[in-house]
Amino acid sequence: MTMNVLSIDPRKCDGCGDCEAACSEKHTGVPGKMFSRIRVVGGNGHGRLFVPFVCRQCDDPPCMAVCQNSAIYKDDKLNRVVIDPNKCIGCKMCIAACPFGAIGFDSTRGFAFKCELCGGEPECVNACKKGAIEFIKGYDLNKVRICESANKYYTVLRHQA
Repeated sequence: MTMNVLSIDPRKCDGCGDCEAACSEKHTGVPGKMFSRIRVVGGNGHGRLFVPFVCRQCDDPPCMAVCQNSAIYKDDKLNRVVIDPNKCIGCKMCIAACPFGAIGFDSTRGFAFKCELCGGEPECVNACKKGAIEFIKGYDLNKVRICESANKYYTVLRHQA
């Protein structure tokens, strides 16, 4: 299965927060971190390592499985997982189900939100001057797994000879 994903390289991230501010401003008109769909963690008490966290656009999303009102769905046209704020009832089950902590909640408007890849033009990618965030269209997870498996198998065979 191919999907569109944001690829994060924490080695390049300096924790500046430009991605968070750009994301929040694009979606709410307010710069800052409060309504950002991407969250940078680390730094204080964790050395100099910063890691941007964002929705992984799961193949079988646990957030979608627990959504009581079918507000979370797969948009096959753009290969992404989407939350419809008009259907979201604010139960926060999706937040609890997400293993990556990638879903936020707007308590003022009463709905969950997450990265939806900005319709194919992620603002965080444009804002990241260090190049720590890359948008990959048509990422084939199965191809990666097949190649890794083949390389492991080859390594085992090579060492037996």
